[in-house]
Amino acid sequence: MFSGLWTRASGLRSRIAATVEAGVTDPPLPRLKWQKRGRLDLVLAADIVIAIVCFWITAHQLAYAGRAGGGTPGAAVDLLVAFVLCAPVALRSFLPLTSWSVCLVGWFWASRVVAAASALSISSNTFIPGMIVYGLCLYAVGVRCKTWVALSAGGATVLVAVFFEGQNFTVATILTAIAVFAGLIVRSQRSGRQQLEFAEQRHSGERALLQERQRIARELHDVVAHHMSVIAIQAEAAPYKVADPPPELAESFADIRASALAGLSELRRVLGVLRSEAPEIAPQPGLDDLAGLIESARGGGVTLTSRITGHPRPLPDGVNLSAYRIVQEALSNAMRHAPGSAVQVKLYYGEAALVIEVRNDGLPPDGQGPPEQNGGTGLRRGGGHGIIGMRERATMLGGNLQAGPTGKGEFLVTAALPLADGEPADSP
Repeated sequence: MFSGLWTRASGLRSRIAATVEAGVTDPPLPRLKWQKRGRLDLVLAADIVIAIVCFWITAHQLAYAGRAGGGTPGAAVDLLVAFVLCAPVALRSFLPLTSWSVCLVGWFWASRVVAAASALSISSNTFIPGMIVYGLCLYAVGVRCKTWVALSAGGATVLVAVFFEGQNFTVATILTAIAVFAGLIVRSQRSGRQQLEFAEQRHSGERALLQERQRIARELHDVVAHHMSVIAIQAEAAPYKVADPPPELAESFADIRASALAGLSELRRVLGVLRSEAPEIAPQPGLDDLAGLIESARGGGVTLTSRITGHPRPLPDGVNLSAYRIVQEALSNAMRHAPGSAVQVKLYYGEAALVIEVRNDGLPPDGQGPPEQNGGTGLRRGGGHGIIGMRERATMLGGNLQAGPTGKGEFLVTAALPLADGEPADSP
């Protein structure tokens, strides 16, 4: 029973110590170039060398003081005292607050043990290596720990030195202030350097993003816009190449030209977004523009009917735009892969979701249709990504989209776009 309580108490103390250590100590900053040689950490290596040298000097001086008649607690205790005073410097790079705490407690204990068996005092030359180690650990606290922790450590140092060891207040304060404020100054410089590096990395990323956007804009302008302009010009000139063209032919070419010009307008808006950090963005299309989209599809050679059920109401901007784009892409697929088919567009405004259904009664030849009609490969032979894009739009909003043949000679696209928290409504 008591062993269990002791184990739990030890675990609690360990967690408290870890929490305090993590809460008041900042992570170590990367070493500077001159502080590393490959995988060798020169600062850590120097700390280990300092610990070994100071340990040897302190142990040697304690032994010499005993032989000289001053008296010491004994060889084993001399080695333990030297170890407690000098070893913590090897930990200061990883655990600055812990190393300083061990130094403070060890210093207080060692001075009592040695003073009880000899005439040596804390200010004697025997303890100078230990003082150096203590100063380095206090400096590490100033570099890595919060400012209030560093100042508290300095205050505790002065308190112990003056009231418990009888040291001169002025000397103790000056030496402590040198170690603490040197650490705080270095900490401030490193923090400023790190902020500059972060800012430079951020600006470098922004420059790379801007350059990529400019490259994409150039490609769109030089390739896509050129071909769309050629289509518009040829569609305008085509009726004049035939004597007395039928009105239906002239109307078809006029629709082609209008679609090409509308595409150019959309492309100009995209280029404006890519080339400007704060472009003037035109209002995005939504279901209010569905009538124009349907008329355009009818002009493309499909027989189209539409129906809206439920309770139509204003939609969130993201849902409104995605719904329009899904219907637009579904109609484009129908016109491209099943020209002349009959298409039905249904919208159902449910309480929790907007359900979109686009059905056409004509299946294209094998290998020419959307990906679901070609073994579910996800890509048409032409490399299109229409259904993938529709599915991504629905998923982005937390909805879902299904597309594929129905088994009745039809192709069906169904999407459910959530309007609020909750499960999507069933389709009508």
